[in-house]
Amino acid sequence: MDKINLGRLLVGRPLETKELPHQAISRPVGLAVFASDALSSTAYATEEILITLAAAVGVGAAASAAGSVFGLSIPIAIAISILLVIVTISYRQTIYAYPNGGGAYIVARDNLGEVPAQIAGAALLTDYILTVAVSVSSGVAQITSFPAFRSLQPYRVQMAVTVIVLITIINLRGVKESGRIFAIPTYFFLLMMFLTLGSGLVQLLTGTLGTVDPESVEMFHQETVHNLGLFLILSAFSRGCTALTGIEAISNGITAFKKPRSHNAAVTLIWMSSILITLFLGITVLAHQIEAIPSHTETIISQMARTVHGDAGILYALTLAGTALILLMAANTSYADFPRLAALAAADGFLPRQLTYRGGRLVFSWGIMLLALFAIVLVVIFNASTTSLIPLYAIGVFLSFTISQTGMVVRARRIGRLKPGESAAGMETPLEYDPYWRRHMLISGFGAVCTFIVMLVFAVTKFTEGAWFVLLLLPTLVLIFFRIHRHYKDVAKALSWESVPPDTTPRPVKTLILVDDVHMETVRLVNFAKSLQHPWQAIHVGVNPEKSEKIVEKWQKRIGEGELVILPSPYRLLAEPIREYVESLQQENPGCFVHVIMGHLAMDTFWAQALHQNTAFIFNLTFAQMDNVVFTTVPYQIHRPSHAEMEAYKPDNEDIIVSR
Repeated sequence: MDKINLGRLLVGRPLETKELPHQAISRPVGLAVFASDALSSTAYATEEILITLAAAVGVGAAASAAGSVFGLSIPIAIAISILLVIVTISYRQTIYAYPNGGGAYIVARDNLGEVPAQIAGAALLTDYILTVAVSVSSGVAQITSFPAFRSLQPYRVQMAVTVIVLITIINLRGVKESGRIFAIPTYFFLLMMFLTLGSGLVQLLTGTLGTVDPESVEMFHQETVHNLGLFLILSAFSRGCTALTGIEAISNGITAFKKPRSHNAAVTLIWMSSILITLFLGITVLAHQIEAIPSHTETIISQMARTVHGDAGILYALTLAGTALILLMAANTSYADFPRLAALAAADGFLPRQLTYRGGRLVFSWGIMLLALFAIVLVVIFNASTTSLIPLYAIGVFLSFTISQTGMVVRARRIGRLKPGESAAGMETPLEYDPYWRRHMLISGFGAVCTFIVMLVFAVTKFTEGAWFVLLLLPTLVLIFFRIHRHYKDVAKALSWESVPPDTTPRPVKTLILVDDVHMETVRLVNFAKSLQHPWQAIHVGVNPEKSEKIVEKWQKRIGEGELVILPSPYRLLAEPIREYVESLQQENPGCFVHVIMGHLAMDTFWAQALHQNTAFIFNLTFAQMDNVVFTTVPYQIHRPSHAEMEAYKPDNEDIIVSR
C-alpha cells in the first residue's frame, strides 16, 4: 500500500503553472475573499467607540447620563461613514490607475519614491499580520460571549492559535478554493446581520424593542475622565475608524479577479463599502436604542442579538455564530494580500527572494506561513485580547491610507501638467491627460488629510497602550528592508559581467577524498574521483591515533591505490585541519581548484538520519568561505535490510559502526 502523503491530503494536488489564469475569482467570491476583513470590522468598531466614551461615564453613572454620552456614537459613526466614502472613491481611482494591483506600495513607489514605498510596505505588512490577530481574537471573543461557551474564556489563546493554523492550511490550497470555502460564512454573516437589524428596526417602529439590563452586563472598567472633551471624542472617532480597515485589500489584489480585472475589482469595492456603511450605521443606531453597554465579558453584537431575538432563541445563537465565523474568516483577507505584497517587495529586492516563489497550489506558500507565524506570536503575547491589539492595528492602516492617497495626489498633479491628448510614461502605468484631474486630486488630498489626522490621534491617545511599539517597529522594518536591498545590490554587483574580467582559461584541479573509514561507501568515492580524471588523494583527520593506524591498514588492504594522508588533530577538530591542508595546497599550486569529495550516508527515514553526525553540513559551511574550493557530497543510500538479509549477514571483525 502506498504511503499516505499528509501534505497532499491537507493542501491538495499540485497545480501546473499554466493553470494560474484559471485560479482567477469572480466578484461574489472576491467579495468573500477581500471584503471579509472590512465587513467583519463592523462587529467591533461600534464597540470600540463605546469603550472610549465609557471613560466619560464612569461606573455607576445614571442611565440618562450614560445614554447621553453613548448617544455621541451616532454622529461619530456618521463622520466615519463619510470618511469611508471618501477613502472608497480614492481607492476606486487607484484601482483604475494601477490595474496590476499593489495598492499603497505601488502607488508610493511610482509617485513618491523608494523610502515612502517601503514605509507603506512595512505599514501594510504589519497591518495584515495584525488583521489576522485582531480578527481571530475578536471571533474567539464572540464565541465565548455565548452563555454556553463562557467557560472557554481561559482558553482563548489556544482557540485562536488553532483557528490560525486551520485558516493557513485552507489558504495553502489556493486562492480560488479558499475563496469558495470562505464565501459561505461571509454571506451567512450578512444574512444574519441584516435579519437582526431588520427585526430590530421593526421592533423599534412598533415600540416593542427592549433594552439591555445593566445588571446583566459587567461594564468595561477603565479610568474615568472628568469631562467629555474634544480629545476624548477624537479618540472615540479614531477607534471607530477601525471600520475602515480592509478597504485597501481589493486594490492590492486586483490580479486575483477575472478579466476585466479593474472593473470587477471596482464594482466589488463599491459593493463592499455600501454594505459596510449600512451595517456600521445600523449596528451603532441599534446599539444606542437598546442602551448597549461596553463590556469585557459580552460583546455589543451579543447584547444586540439577545435583545432583538431573545437570549434563548435560535436566531440569537445563529447571529453570534455568523459573527464569530466572519471574524475568524476575516483573516483570509490578509492571507490573500500579505503574500502578494511580500512577493512584490521581494521582487524589488527588499525582502528575501524566497517570498516570490509559488508553491504547489500556485500560491505564495512562504508568505502564507510567515504571516501565520507572526500572527500566532502576537496572539500569544497579547493573550488574544482585541482591545489590546487595536492600538497596534490602526496606525499602520491609516499610515498606508495616507501614503496611498498622497501618491494619488502627486499622480493627479503630474497628469495635470499634460496637454489634452498627451501621454507620458510612468514606472507602472502610462499617464494620460484627464480633464477631471483637479477633482481627483482634491478627493485624494482631502482623504489623505483626514486619515493622517486619525493616525496622529491614534498615535497620541494610544501611545502608552502599545502604539509606541508600532511607531518603533515601522522604521525598524524599513531599515531592515533597505539592508536586504543593499545585500542584493552587492551580490548583483559581484556577479555582474563588468565586475571581474572573464577568464575561461583551464586551471588544474586537485581532488581530495575525505575518508572516515574504509568500507563500501569509500569504494564509491574512489570510483567517482577516478572518473573525474584529475590527480586525487585521500585524507583522514586523525582524531584518534589508534583508529588512524587501522585506517591505513584497511586502505592498503582494501583499496590498494592512491595516497592516503593522515592529518593530525590533537584537539579533536574536524574542519580546521582540512582547511589548513587545502590552504597549503593552494599556496603550492596558485590558481588551482581544490575539489573536496565527501561521502554521506542517506537513510530512508528522518529518524534514522538523525542518528548520524551529518557532518557534511559543517564542511559545506567551512568550504563555502574559501575561494576556488568545490565541495561535493556523494550520497550512499542505506535501505533497511530484510529479515533474511540480516540473518545471513556476518560482520567483519574490522567493520566499525559509522556515524557520518
